Amino acid sequence: MNVAAEAGRRLVAITSGEPAGVGPELCLRLAERAWPLRPVVLADIGLMRARAAALDSAVGVVEFDAARPAPEGAVEVLHLPLAAPSRAGVLDPANGAYVLRLLDRAIAGCLQGEFAAMVTAPVHKGVICEGLGAHETMPFTGHTEYLAEHTGTPRVVMMLVGGGLRVALATTHLPLAAVPAAITPQVLEETLRILHADLRRHFGLAAPRILVAGLNPHAGEGGHMGREEIDVIIPVLERLRAEGMQLVGPLPADTLFVPHTLAQGDAVLAMYHDQGLPVLKHASFGGGVNVTLGLPIIRTSVDHGTALDLAGSGRADPGSLFAALELAIAMTQARAAA
Repeated sequence: MNVAAEAGRRLVAITSGEPAGVGPELCLRLAERAWPLRPVVLADIGLMRARAAALDSAVGVVEFDAARPAPEGAVEVLHLPLAAPSRAGVLDPANGAYVLRLLDRAIAGCLQGEFAAMVTAPVHKGVICEGLGAHETMPFTGHTEYLAEHTGTPRVVMMLVGGGLRVALATTHLPLAAVPAAITPQVLEETLRILHADLRRHFGLAAPRILVAGLNPHAGEGGHMGREEIDVIIPVLERLRAEGMQLVGPLPADTLFVPHTLAQGDAVLAMYHDQGLPVLKHASFGGGVNVTLGLPIIRTSVDHGTALDLAGSGRADPGSLFAALELAIAMTQARAAA
């Protein structure tokens, strides 16, 4: 048996995110529970200790040693140094590169089998871009796109889980005006194939049922409110149904998220970010999880932002981080059992 690979199946990397945000203090809260797999926090260890001291927390902060698990009541930290000192609630573009180094280290560890999965605390897109010297463009648009690029994955799917729902997106962080042109037959087919495959691989669903939203009001009203359903969505669904996929739709988004309809599916595919996610976040905010499907690694994340106004207060709710770690562990176990 490969000892390193076996150890990697027991470790989950937790990137602590924006150092001025709530990520570091949420990571401290991981010590409150016993976890089936060992969470390893990627952070500046001095930052973690300083945040614990400022919060008067009894949590111990110890340097990660694969051969020696952390004592009870402590978090393990794989040390990556800050570029500049960080103060809770105060953004500093100098640390934008530090945040990306956390991600790079977690990605490399997952690809090499050092970690079974990675869980990400929130980052601040704007300050990362400032740190990269960008002012008018967005070279960093989010975890999802960054993970795809840095794992060499041509297409990934963003899915949020929570409140009894699984909602995936055909498009992610795009201006609303750019959405219709972005929903091509190729994009939609590849998205559905990834969603279907990962619902089987990571969620244990042998024959997943997917509810597909239309793009336009009333799913286009037979072409009177837009032709994307007729020209793009319906032909793709018919082609994939012929292969055996269980796909329902296109459904009007305003009535898709009712209990009777949701009971007919295992996941929803929304056409754009703000079509599906407001409903899910209403049902689960504080306990929702963001999952990136289609990657060669397992990645989950919190469903909230950096919460700079709460940073350093000790009032931030760790529920979403706990749920993200729980789901990452469950996905790891489902993949191992497949």
